[in-house]
Amino acid sequence: MNNCTFSTVKKARALWQLMRLEHGLMLIIAILIGAVIAGKGIPSPEKLLFAFLAALFLEAATFALNDYFDLEVDKKNRRMDRPLVRGDLQPATAVLIYFVLLPAGIAASLMVNMTCFAIAVVNAVVATLYDVKFKEIKVISNFYIAFTMAIPFVFGATAVSTAIPSIIYFIAFIAFLSGVAREIMKDVQDMEGDVARKTRSFPMYLGRRGANTVAAIFYIVAVTLSFVPFAISIDAAYHFDPVYLAIVLVTDAMLAYVAARLLITTDTRHLDRLRRLSLLAIFIGLMAFLAGAFV
Repeated sequence: MNNCTFSTVKKARALWQLMRLEHGLMLIIAILIGAVIAGKGIPSPEKLLFAFLAALFLEAATFALNDYFDLEVDKKNRRMDRPLVRGDLQPATAVLIYFVLLPAGIAASLMVNMTCFAIAVVNAVVATLYDVKFKEIKVISNFYIAFTMAIPFVFGATAVSTAIPSIIYFIAFIAFLSGVAREIMKDVQDMEGDVARKTRSFPMYLGRRGANTVAAIFYIVAVTLSFVPFAISIDAAYHFDPVYLAIVLVTDAMLAYVAARLLITTDTRHLDRLRRLSLLAIFIGLMAFLAGAFV
């Protein structure tokens, strides 16, 4: 591989990491799940495309802005997974991405319908305020980030229907619980930097072990609730569906393992691996709900 190719690959990898495009992929899947369930089948490809683009652009823009404002804290926390910390990208690049993709995402949402447009505008404003100021109130920001993991299901449903099935809110709630758990884990990882900028977070109130215990409880509740659509007829697509059950059991086993490990360790190196595992588990969980919606 020549130097030019290597440099291009390195830059592309840095941009991917800055915009957290793996999260964007999960948002797209969540939107698809919401749209398929609410629309009772494959929805309009055009509406889906604009809904996908709206979520992807807004996600990428706000993550880029997040890293711009978090640069000094990330340096203190030695977050070498952040491209701005490594110097692979300049801070100005993050700002440029924000100012290009945020309006593009809002414009894409307008092409879906006015409800999606309203959701996009509200989320864009709140996300920007979070990046600039609200993240310093970590306990509140944990729940906000978890909310952003839940709202795509509702966004997808509103893209195709004015009536939102109750299962959509149930799935969104499970995603919310998992999101809170992941954010508390991140607080434990980032405790050193948060202390430096005097930001109050769960581990500062409860200690590292206490915060890990709270995160484990959120995971266990999410795991328990994942059996409800199978056992109770909230939606016919999931009721006694063996495909859904088989896939969601994989997610549940992984999240149960993460929860168990959280009760044992507070080592930040282990927490980083556990957070990555939890993200994979959530992705597999999305596959379970997607399979249930289609099969």
